[in-house]
Amino acid sequence: MQTLEKNVASDMIPVAPLAIIPLKSCEALCKKVDDYLVTWRKERNEELKLPIHGYSRDTFMLKSDTPRFGSGEGKGIIYSSVRGDDLYVLVDVLNNSLTYTVRGQVNHMSPDDHFADLKRIIAAVEGKAKRITVIMPYLYESRQHRRTARESLDCALALQELGSMGVDNILTFDAHDPRVQNAIPLKGFDTIQPAYQFIKHITMHVPDLRFDTEHMMILSPDEGGTSRAVYMANVLGLDMGIFYKRRDYSRVVKGRNPIVAHEYLGPDVKGKDIIILDDMISSGESMLEVAAELKKRGCGRVFAVATFGLFTNGMEKFDQAVEQGILDYVVTTNVIYQAPELLARDYHISCDLSKYIALIIDTLNHDETISSLLDPRERIQNLVKEYMGRHN
Repeated sequence: MQTLEKNVASDMIPVAPLAIIPLKSCEALCKKVDDYLVTWRKERNEELKLPIHGYSRDTFMLKSDTPRFGSGEGKGIIYSSVRGDDLYVLVDVLNNSLTYTVRGQVNHMSPDDHFADLKRIIAAVEGKAKRITVIMPYLYESRQHRRTARESLDCALALQELGSMGVDNILTFDAHDPRVQNAIPLKGFDTIQPAYQFIKHITMHVPDLRFDTEHMMILSPDEGGTSRAVYMANVLGLDMGIFYKRRDYSRVVKGRNPIVAHEYLGPDVKGKDIIILDDMISSGESMLEVAAELKKRGCGRVFAVATFGLFTNGMEKFDQAVEQGILDYVVTTNVIYQAPELLARDYHISCDLSKYIALIIDTLNHDETISSLLDPRERIQNLVKEYMGRHN
């Protein structure tokens, strides 16, 4: 190490050899991440001649598998050594495109199945890695993050289970409620907001945006996402509005109190482009109701922006909303599985976060802070300034 420190800056020395294990649910995204890392480290190695074994490789992805028996039981297998590695395990618990067979019947993988496979891979590590970081873009069971009756606390239990298995850090995107990290106070937990990537991809597809208070607003579709919208509005120097859900607490439908109406609080939206910012689009009913209400108030274009596009009830209602002029664009990220039917929509903008994830992994592997990556305000402001310069 002393020899290395004489020849290489300390921030160029990784904490340990880098290794990445993508579960099947995350292979496509991880391949893009790996391509960035391989390119950067080859260029860095050629420029600095780093005397570090394994710093530059043809791939950092390790081959693994999670096969299933005919009974539906499974196991995790890693086909190479991970001893002493700084290991990153990536999993998409919402990828329902994958299937497995139980007694001849085909089952689509649920979040529970993906989480079980994640634990199998961690168990296969056998504690030999120097450090284990789980990158789980959609936090498993994050919608069951707090107790409102005599019910389970699934997300907290899952985090504690990962911690007890030897996971050192958990990285997730846009956690439904970041306070769930209190369940593992001695473990690393970061929730990442893709605010920069949203603005970047919107500006790549729409050439006539005006980022000022007269022409644009940021809106939160409910009170739970207020902080997300406040951040974006403050960074862009825009006004912010909010809808709050008025619920009927005398009834319970499908485990929840039904929404009676969406009430608006905020400045006039007339003539302004509106970016509705949320963590996820599930069925999409709330997002579409909010968009319809905004159009009634005379707003301009409506951008439905969410980190996770689940579309649990399909795309038909969104197609109708676009045809009726209620909705103009839908923006989601590729950190979870995006169905071909979603990618085929002309009004959909897909935000690729693979480079962002690669930057985070590369920075953490060098044991450097990722604070600047988690707070991209300067990059957003520079991006908007450059965009306005090109189009005005």
